Amino acid sequence: MPAIRTELHSTKSAIDRRKTTTSRASIPVVEETQDLADCKMNYPLSEKDRNTFKTQNGKRVTPHQWAVYDFTRTIPCGRVTTYKDICVALRQGSPRSVGSALRNNPFAPFVPCHRIIASNLYIGGFFGEWGTGANARGGQKNTGLQCNRKMEMLAKEGVTFSVEGYLSDESLLWIGSG
Repeated sequence: MPAIRTELHSTKSAIDRRKTTTSRASIPVVEETQDLADCKMNYPLSEKDRNTFKTQNGKRVTPHQWAVYDFTRTIPCGRVTTYKDICVALRQGSPRSVGSALRNNPFAPFVPCHRIIASNLYIGGFFGEWGTGANARGGQKNTGLQCNRKMEMLAKEGVTFSVEGYLSDESLLWIGSG
């Protein structure tokens, strides 16, 4: 049975703290923290609906991807977890398979993939890019702008990173159970 978020678990201070963030390189970022529980999204819950669901590209979502999306929905606002911790909690896959599932997430922001970071507490990837600025990896197509956008989204939830891209407060690391 998939893990389903039944209530929003978040720290009141993270939601009440509405930070104004200047958007870099014209990447639009909403100025207020969005309550994902209020997000209007068609997210299939029944096995029948999941078996017939197709993404905008016409692809089916695999059982592993559903497990990753279900678990990711349980990550509280103002907290982050790692790609590795997700596969450990699910008892399946690898950090790369979790990253691949999230890179193809058809339910963003309802499935908050921006709350996943690397095991060494580095910002990790976002929209197929890895890292920021001089630390960006992935060839010429990787500008680092997507990870900057991820950092801005997390900052609005009260999660901050060092200039080098590492989580500033390890107490915000959330380890859930599958």
